[in-house]
Amino acid sequence: MAFGYITDLDNHLKRKHVSYNNRYGIKIAADLYYPKELQRGDKLPALIVGAPYGGTKEQGPSVYANELGKRGFVVLTFDQVYMGESGGHPRHVSSPDLFAESFSAAVDYLGIQVPFVDREKIGVVGICGSAGFALSAASVDVRIKAIATASMYDITDIRGMMKPSKEQLDQMKKKLAEQRWEDFANQQPEYKPFFPNKPLPNVDAIPEMDSINREWFRFYAVPRGFHSNARGGFTTTSDLAMMQFSALDYIDEISPRPILFVFGDKAHSRSFSERAYDLAKEPKEKYIVQDCEHIDLYDRVDKIPFDKLTDFFKQHLNA
Repeated sequence: MAFGYITDLDNHLKRKHVSYNNRYGIKIAADLYYPKELQRGDKLPALIVGAPYGGTKEQGPSVYANELGKRGFVVLTFDQVYMGESGGHPRHVSSPDLFAESFSAAVDYLGIQVPFVDREKIGVVGICGSAGFALSAASVDVRIKAIATASMYDITDIRGMMKPSKEQLDQMKKKLAEQRWEDFANQQPEYKPFFPNKPLPNVDAIPEMDSINREWFRFYAVPRGFHSNARGGFTTTSDLAMMQFSALDYIDEISPRPILFVFGDKAHSRSFSERAYDLAKEPKEKYIVQDCEHIDLYDRVDKIPFDKLTDFFKQHLNA
């Protein structure tokens, strides 16, 4: 297994490290997966796979790229700006606008720089938090022809996740606003990583915590999904950006392009997919994976419905 990747590269695929700039001039580091046996003149459908919020291209996206690449797609995975090997300073800043832009920048790259991609047949897969940003991008970028989400999270729905009272919301805003003063005085934003800097040996070594945080640790903090570029969390004041942006405001405008919502029956995040499905217009579809929790759709090839994803994209990309 290549260092840093949580899955081995399939023997039939090549993986090329590439980079390109978004429209703000920030470098995005990416991996391009494509068949070894390309024929001259091939024009293949392409999929862009976005990592979970705070994740990297070497984690869940590499699993999706490996499997979907074998099924006839060119696949691009990438590190979000300010994350991983991508550019942007200070590090670990989160911006819903820029995170959505990253998907459109990937479309730019595939449509101009990769001659064996059919730029009229580009789809997107958003895992966890990237699903909301992918839907936001697709609501205005009509070059994205079909969208699938897996274990969707809408990170911009802070009010819905926390359900704070008016008093709690005001306190949160006040605390974050005061943190801006501290960040300015310190000449760097506060960042508190959530996961250890080295993987714990196994799940039995995870300290006592609530069930949802423990689920994150069962992927990110142990060898199953650990990566040194994915320590969890973003700069503290990044929450301000999420509080003033709503990723799903224009999800209805994606229609008539199709959306597939994939989630587990036991996923703690199920409500995000259900809400997004309700907001979206036809054509739309829910696919519920049985006996499946949220993180199972990061890397469990026995749970991720790759046949369903393949059929969905081949149908709607006319591939």
